[in-house]
Amino acid sequence: MLESLGAAFALMLVLEGILPFVAPDAWRNTFRKIAEMPPHRIRIGGLISMVLGLILLLVILG
Repeated sequence: MLESLGAAFALMLVLEGILPFVAPDAWRNTFRKIAEMPPHRIRIGGLISMVLGLILLLVILG
């Protein structure tokens, strides 16, 4: 299980690094816009991301 968790973490880092590598200006502008959002909208976005991730995980493993 630890090996799968490590592989999942490594894949997350690869995916997270694609946009800053390919389009650093777009990545910077996106984060600037996110920083200007009210906290409750950022929380809702985080919640949606977590729920979608859990659903995807259940579909893949289920």
